[in-house]
Amino acid sequence: MTSVFLDKSVSLPISINRFDKGPYFDFYHQKGNTYGVYADRYFPISVGNNVESAYWSLRRKAVMYDVPEKPIQIEGPQAPEYLDKIFSRKISDMKVGRGKYAIACYENGGIFIDGVFFRLEENKFWYVQPDGHLQTWLKAHQENYNVKISDPNSRVIQIQGPISKDIIIQLTNGSIDDNFKYYHSGYFKIANQSVYISRTGWTSELGFEIYTLGSDTNYKKIWDTINEIGKPMGMIFDGLESMDIRRIEAGILDNNTDFDQSMNPYDAGLGSLVDLSKDNFIGKKALESFEKKNEKKLYGITSEKPIVHRSNVYLTQTQKVGYLSACTWSPTLNKFVGYVRFDHANNWKEHEVKVEDVNGNLLECEIVDLPFYDKEKLIPKGLDKNIP
Repeated sequence: MTSVFLDKSVSLPISINRFDKGPYFDFYHQKGNTYGVYADRYFPISVGNNVESAYWSLRRKAVMYDVPEKPIQIEGPQAPEYLDKIFSRKISDMKVGRGKYAIACYENGGIFIDGVFFRLEENKFWYVQPDGHLQTWLKAHQENYNVKISDPNSRVIQIQGPISKDIIIQLTNGSIDDNFKYYHSGYFKIANQSVYISRTGWTSELGFEIYTLGSDTNYKKIWDTINEIGKPMGMIFDGLESMDIRRIEAGILDNNTDFDQSMNPYDAGLGSLVDLSKDNFIGKKALESFEKKNEKKLYGITSEKPIVHRSNVYLTQTQKVGYLSACTWSPTLNKFVGYVRFDHANNWKEHEVKVEDVNGNLLECEIVDLPFYDKEKLIPKGLDKNIP
């Protein structure tokens, strides 16, 4: 089924001088790798592995990923109240050493960006952004707030999978243990150098992210140490392909792909990230006007037959109502799964829809809520260890 995951025939060469290849690039680059660009950074999509085999390594062992997500640093005495103004979720009540998923909206309620906050110190935060111009947006709304917005030049390695905790315990010489829960974070040492580690990731498997501290980091030493400990335990290195399958199964959304400014948080099923009880924030007035009914624009879809990225979705033979923003073969569910972006909000689970296949024929599919399984996030919390 690997042809479902990545069509390398449509790949295009891009000058390596145009974007940031990152400090780990030379440690895994080889002829035949396929790369993408995200947040102005290169990242590996394919490194030559069998995709389904790498997926099962992620589900049963552990996989290391070099990911392009970009931390932006916001610090200063007014940082907490400033961030409460920018983001739809309350940030000022976070504890130091914790993470929180949060979104920012435009004045009209459309989603601007999503990402994860970490509170490093009382008045120092990192927001780990996906693709988008967050730093420019933050500075444009800085006004008279006493805050400093900067790029800490941190790079991110993810170690994801059920044995990731065993690996990270050894990497930190036991400084991280079972008390380090889901969305916990903090400064630790790997190979006698400081890094910032969080129990998060983009797979909804049990996993960790290792954030470097810019020019203070010896990247070769970090890379070698992770591999020296992880490989004997069954860890492999892979590109986005295996991660993308798992993130779709888990209902993890990609900014500007699965949602964008044309959708408000309720459209995307992210209404829980809007705190209308807090003081004024960007987009609050518009968000108050949206009715929180059981209607969305974004749903999951399943099919026994192959479905294709960007395929159109039909209510009747001729009435187009949306398209697939993402899709993949799910080895765990043994079927095809994906996301549908509908043209308007509705309770689409009550409707029967059809999706174009690669030949333009229409397939009967089922509309479901996201995620496709593990709705309580028991796997990343370490509470569900029943691996297929």
